[in-house]
Amino acid sequence: MSTAMPGVRGWSEEEMARRLALDIPDGAYVNLGIGLPELVARYVPAGREVVYHVENGLLGMGPPPPEGHEDPDLINAGKKAVTAIPGAAFFHHADSFAMIRGGHIDLCVLGAMQVASNGDLANWTTGEPGSIPAVGGAMDLVAGVRAVCVLMQHTTRGGQAKILERCTYPLTGRRSVNRIYTNLAVLEVTPHGLRVVDLAPGVTIEDVRQATDAPVMPADA
Repeated sequence: MSTAMPGVRGWSEEEMARRLALDIPDGAYVNLGIGLPELVARYVPAGREVVYHVENGLLGMGPPPPEGHEDPDLINAGKKAVTAIPGAAFFHHADSFAMIRGGHIDLCVLGAMQVASNGDLANWTTGEPGSIPAVGGAMDLVAGVRAVCVLMQHTTRGGQAKILERCTYPLTGRRSVNRIYTNLAVLEVTPHGLRVVDLAPGVTIEDVRQATDAPVMPADA
């Protein structure tokens, strides 16, 4: 199993979210997963319109409110306070999932425990005794959304690779991930394997390869 190189840090979590936001097309309808993906809502590039969808029934989610201005009735799927942009719509939970399952969401951003080089995603349980499964809407999202991006740290806290030749945890979806955004790099899932799209400042492709348990191709491959 590959491990991260000591001293190689790359992007912070906020910088990772900002880097991903740069790649979201103007006018896209986007679902953000719980946890790290929620940060993406803060970094819509100036002059670009992105409409964020929340599976508990909101289309037009804005960034988190200032401290002390939270509305307990306005939360995202992770039960965190959010805001609503002008023109936002509220609707039934079932209608929200009909949007997902009907292919009406352009892109979703999810966290992950593991991603395979062919785009397989594992993000709901380790499968170990005593683990608490938490699939949420992820299985619907990877099946119904047009493009899936993963936002996560490149390795575990112990330095073990989270990007593998093959996932060892139970899968959320097969061949569902299009791009992976980590603190070290942006990787695209291609029919021939993982290809570097971008590297964090101070990070080399050799750093990425050492922290990845799957082959990684250079950008010009």
